[in-house]
Amino acid sequence: MKLLTGNDLPTGDVTWWTGNGWSRHVEDAVDVADKGEAIAKAEEGARRVNGPYVIDATATAEGPRPAHIKDRIRALGPTVRPDLTLKPADADAGSWVI
Repeated sequence: MKLLTGNDLPTGDVTWWTGNGWSRHVEDAVDVADKGEAIAKAEEGARRVNGPYVIDATATAEGPRPAHIKDRIRALGPTVRPDLTLKPADADAGSWVI
């Protein structure tokens, strides 16, 4: 499975392609297959996202899980303060990264 990620242009937040827009939650991301580069070029050209790129991921029962630890950290949020992550109420959120 391939996901498209980048950063929101106005805020810098990590964003994930949902098929018809962008979301801050990796659980909303969809498989872009071989269309990722074309979508990235169009979205960056329209100035809706900054620095989009395609990553490998695995489909899980909880949603897509990026293959590389860097992108799992990007999907969760800062790991130095769990209260700043996208899952502050989940005490096991850090285990999702490893």
